[in-house]
Amino acid sequence: MGTSRVLQLDMSADSEASPRRNVPGSVSSPLKNGEKGVFRNQNAGYTALASPVRREVGNRSMTRSFCVDDNDLEDGKASKERDSSLQLLKLPTTQNQALLSGLAYCISSCSMILVNKFVLSAYGFNAPIFLMLYQNIVSVTIVSTLSLSGAVPTEPLTWNLIKVWLPVNIIFVGMLITSMFSLKYINVAMLTILKNVANVLTASGETYFFKKQHGIQVWIALMLMIISAVAGGVTDLSFHAVGYTWQTLNCFLTASYSLTLRHVMDSAKQATKSGNLNELSMVLLNNILSLPLGIILVLGFNEVEYLLETSLLRMPEFWLVITASGVLGLGISFTSMWFLHQTSATTYSLVGSLNKIPLSVAGIVLFNVRTSMQNSLSILFGLLAGVFFARAKLRDNSVG
Repeated sequence: MGTSRVLQLDMSADSEASPRRNVPGSVSSPLKNGEKGVFRNQNAGYTALASPVRREVGNRSMTRSFCVDDNDLEDGKASKERDSSLQLLKLPTTQNQALLSGLAYCISSCSMILVNKFVLSAYGFNAPIFLMLYQNIVSVTIVSTLSLSGAVPTEPLTWNLIKVWLPVNIIFVGMLITSMFSLKYINVAMLTILKNVANVLTASGETYFFKKQHGIQVWIALMLMIISAVAGGVTDLSFHAVGYTWQTLNCFLTASYSLTLRHVMDSAKQATKSGNLNELSMVLLNNILSLPLGIILVLGFNEVEYLLETSLLRMPEFWLVITASGVLGLGISFTSMWFLHQTSATTYSLVGSLNKIPLSVAGIVLFNVRTSMQNSLSILFGLLAGVFFARAKLRDNSVG
């Protein structure tokens, strides 16, 4: 989506993720997303770093949606790992770091999705897979440079680690691509609400596969999300069947990414030299592994012919915009880590949920989306359900 991606910062960005790509686990996931957005997600923080879409979209971010949801609120071990990573980042000391980091996180996560929407809709760019691929290249370049300079710590990529991570990465790439395709056809506000369905699928998967019990308030919030998504789709004046199909597939992939990531995390850590896998290492791993698959998909979807013909690639300002989208997606990863280090999981998750409100308003205003009173109420209803869901999950986790 845009997807640092980290899927999801939002299990719901992103995140999609996200997508940048937001990875479910220790920081956030959603990016999410939805949306690179999208990046964005999922277990306490892996989601927020999945990818720059989010990373939107999802997380990206891992990914991916885009803001914080379900799994962003779990896993005590993740907090310790996150703190360790952040100490190595040597963040600057300022008087109002909590406020500054919160603003940076909100701005980067919202901007990622809006820029991706601008590229795909306003510019009419018809190569969403190439856009994802280019954003991944930007992320790999920046993180690799920072790692080689010693500014950030990352795990060396080994064949054993790649083999363990590859199945997760395939789902991750699918999450980012479907987030991009859906964002092309669906307005930002409706996309934000529809991403909530991924929370429902993830919660159900947790109950079925991991026997995790959710409180009654969580299930009520999930039911409200479903109602708002259905009502929003019925009243959507710009309804597009293709876009809704892509987004439905994105929700299944986002949930699969979150659930699969939990399953392989222990194996992935054992495959590293240090016995640990921090968030930035996951960002780098996800984005590097996505490059060959992205190239294959660009060829398979015949985007090369379009890329050779379009005049957009001969415009310097267009390259500036898509490069900025890649930087923003990766920015979700860093600002998520920074914000979480300065605040509590409660503050982070609620800010992530509330962040969707100005994002939805901005999406409607900036892209002149036709809407109705019924559709607007459905969107507001879904946004409030997301806030209620975040609070209910936090209450569940504190009791557990």
